[in-house]
Amino acid sequence: MNAFVDIPAMVAACRRACGTVYLVGAGPGDPDLLTLRAARLLSQVDVVVYDHLVGPGVLALIGDEVERIYVGKQREHHSLPQDQINALLVRLAQAGRRVVRLKGGDPFVFGRGGEELQVLAAEGVPFEVVPGITAACGVASYAGIPLTHRDYAQSCLFTTGHLKDGSCDLDWPALVRPRQTVVIYMGLSGLAGICSQLVAHGLPATWPAAVVAQGTTAQQQVVCATLGTLADAVARAGLSSPALTIVGEVVRLRDSLAWFDGRSQSEPAPAALAPLQA
Repeated sequence: MNAFVDIPAMVAACRRACGTVYLVGAGPGDPDLLTLRAARLLSQVDVVVYDHLVGPGVLALIGDEVERIYVGKQREHHSLPQDQINALLVRLAQAGRRVVRLKGGDPFVFGRGGEELQVLAAEGVPFEVVPGITAACGVASYAGIPLTHRDYAQSCLFTTGHLKDGSCDLDWPALVRPRQTVVIYMGLSGLAGICSQLVAHGLPATWPAAVVAQGTTAQQQVVCATLGTLADAVARAGLSSPALTIVGEVVRLRDSLAWFDGRSQSEPAPAALAPLQA
């Protein structure tokens, strides 16, 4: 009797039988910013479950034979509640399918990726995380606004302008510390109140701030102003979500460092990529 047991082979066989969920970050919009791992998966899995913030350039990389399921969320409109998305991922994987759960930016930065993986783990569903360039890093880079700079900011803080309960009750004292950049996700609808609170808690009304909409795409728009004037400037420009707000003296560098003018981006298909490994 052969006592040798090929444990790795058994694990791989189990993963194939159970199906696997790949939690994939789609990056901030430009499809060229996808990781190689993400691009491979999009063409080689069975189904892609994707969010509202995933751009058409990224969706174009999904293989023709791959099923697409849209579960996007917009303000006050969710195509599927979160608990139903969780159940969908479990059901697909338990049916033996390889699933990409595709999220804009990085799934662990305001992407609810951790919540979804908790459910998968509880159900015994195998999963893998494929990081993406988070919106803060990608959008700031394309806007020409460094998030840190030795002369202006030695730290950077990411926060959300829209909490789980729908409020905007943030840790304001933490957001107004000196020599720091603050990046606010999902804050466009409450922008006037956010700016007012930052001023009320100690920042001058003349403090530099910017809003970047549709960042890293051909539709990118950037409005630079001050905390006292930003909300009105954004309203006049007609900016809409998805958008990030960047607060800090690094915004002053935008005039000299802006390099991206909304030029068209090439979208090469990842034809030469190696096959997906189990």
